[in-house]
This record gives sequence, structure tokens and C-alpha cells, in this order.
Amino acid sequence: MAKRTGPTNIQTQKLITELKELGRKQNALIWRLVADELARPARKRREANIGKIDLASDENSTVLVPGKVLSAGELTKKVTVAAWKFSGKAKEKINRKGKALSIQELMKANPKGSKVRIVG
Repeated sequence: MAKRTGPTNIQTQKLITELKELGRKQNALIWRLVADELARPARKRREANIGKIDLASDENSTVLVPGKVLSAGELTKKVTVAAWKFSGKAKEKINRKGKALSIQELMKANPKGSKVRIVG
């Protein structure tokens, strides 16, 4: 059986390392959980449609998807969405009502990870 090596993408490896460091430094479990999610094989990473994000979020909340955001559905609330990747159409739809961020941008804006909901 082959040895599991984790993601081969250098940017993803760097992000996982940054998430683990911030999780230890800030004593924030959320960043360590997201790092573990991103360390999974690409075919097992989470995906979330905009409709699912809309159902799982409240007005003016922050949602984190440790995977890819897809464009199915509509966003009816003002929500900040952070994700590993966005489809082009999804980012466009989110920016109409709310705000789309990368995980690194969310880490800088909210190092403690407070009031962030993981969806996917």
C-alpha cells in the first residue's frame, strides 16, 4: 500500500502549515480543524453550493468552506464567505450580496476564528 503524502500543491501545503501554526498560537481549534480538512485527498474535500450556504447562515455571519464553493442557488443574506476555492460564477454571486474571501484573508481578519461557521 502506498504511503499517504497529503496535498502536492505547494500553496495548499503552505496554507495547511499556516493554519496549524495559527491554531496553536491563538489556541483556536477551528484553524486546526480546517487544516485537517484541507489535508484530505482532493476528491474527498468538501464542496458547498451557494444555496446550502444561504440555508446554513444568518444575516451578517461568516461562513468558512474548507473546500470549493459552487454556484448553484442564490444568496439572500449578507454573508461573508471564506473558502479554499471558488468557481467563477460563485464568487460573482457572493460578491453581489456579501463578500468572498480566501482562507488567508479570513485568518488575518479574524485570527481567533470567533463566530465563524464551517459549512460543507
